[in-house]
Amino acid sequence: MNYVLLSVDHVIAVHDYILDTHELQGFAGGKSLDGALGRVENRLNYGLIQDVYSLAASYAAAISQARCFNDGNKRTAFQVMDLLLELNNASMDWEIESVGQKIIMLAQTKIDEEEFANWLRKEATKRSS
Repeated sequence: MNYVLLSVDHVIAVHDYILDTHELQGFAGGKSLDGALGRVENRLNYGLIQDVYSLAASYAAAISQARCFNDGNKRTAFQVMDLLLELNNASMDWEIESVGQKIIMLAQTKIDEEEFANWLRKEATKRSS
């Protein structure tokens, strides 16, 4: 399947858009967004992405767990995931509290990428019925 993907520049643009002026701008020292997003590309190349929900989960995990930015990593992960779903025709109407808690758990590796993708699928099914 062909997906619309997001580049490093797209992710940076999303990050810059969500930050308020009083928040810490820029990248965390020694962290590579390019490397984090390379993880998503590798998963695609090795056939480990089964649908748009696993793709969205992969982006969310890569961004939230890499902590490449000084501030706003989890918010960036959510916004990128949401944008990616929308660009690939899988828009969601989020319960903010619920998705926020799941992103936090993903960032802290209390749930893994596969579990997060399964949760996204269930949320999509709930919302479409």
